[in-house]
Amino acid sequence: MFTMGVDIGSSASKCIIMKNGDTIVAKSLASVGAGTSGPEKAINEVLRQFGGDLSQISWICATGYGRNSLKEANKEVSELSCHAKGAHFLFPGVKTVIDIGGQDVKALHMDGAGRLLNFVMNDKCAAGTGRFLDVMSRVLETKISDLAQEGAKSTKKVTISSTCTVFSESEVISHLANNETIPDVINGIHCSVASRIAGLAKRVGVEAPVVMTGGVASNFEVVRYVSEELNASIATSPLSQYNGAIGAAIYAFEAYRHQLEDDALTIGTSK
Repeated sequence: MFTMGVDIGSSASKCIIMKNGDTIVAKSLASVGAGTSGPEKAINEVLRQFGGDLSQISWICATGYGRNSLKEANKEVSELSCHAKGAHFLFPGVKTVIDIGGQDVKALHMDGAGRLLNFVMNDKCAAGTGRFLDVMSRVLETKISDLAQEGAKSTKKVTISSTCTVFSESEVISHLANNETIPDVINGIHCSVASRIAGLAKRVGVEAPVVMTGGVASNFEVVRYVSEELNASIATSPLSQYNGAIGAAIYAFEAYRHQLEDDALTIGTSK
């Protein structure tokens, strides 16, 4: 049985095909999200890797910011539920999940068995999100994928104190005008982001094991500083950015299996 999970975020679209709800057979990512051609591109690419078409997919579940816009979906599930489900798949026994998306940050408290107990979410401000890092990388004329490597070259900490993206941008420009090095400024940005993320996580209660998901999880300097702020080890995965899509694919499997069970019960009752 093959199911598909599609996570349509604000800045990227991720797609996963799973076999029997426990094996990933194909994955894709398009660097554009809701309201764009991103979801279509992600689906087309994952089907290309899969070597089949939608007729071979038993059930499709959509999640994320643009989940209501995917006409191919059989089911829509909140991103919180999908991130909890995906995190438990990638990190069995996880109790704290910190997910950094393009425009929001989520901290989930789980029971270790995959159930979501509580959460806090920052979706009103770009501070501490992937979008914040994207804006800063443009000001610094540095690829966002190079921020961690460049920041690791820093020899001193430069303070970025503003909590607003616009004001932080002004601070960065001022530091550059004062001849601060780009690695030192990036290091200051990472520390600022980590402080905001850790503050959010502390509100939900941090309990080990702790993991980080979302695209920013690939920035090892942000992960390191968040770990220091929380005084806790943080695990990541090469599949961290696909976490929501993985959870959606598992939900799709469970939904289709329940439908089959209900159909079998209906047939049995009618005999």
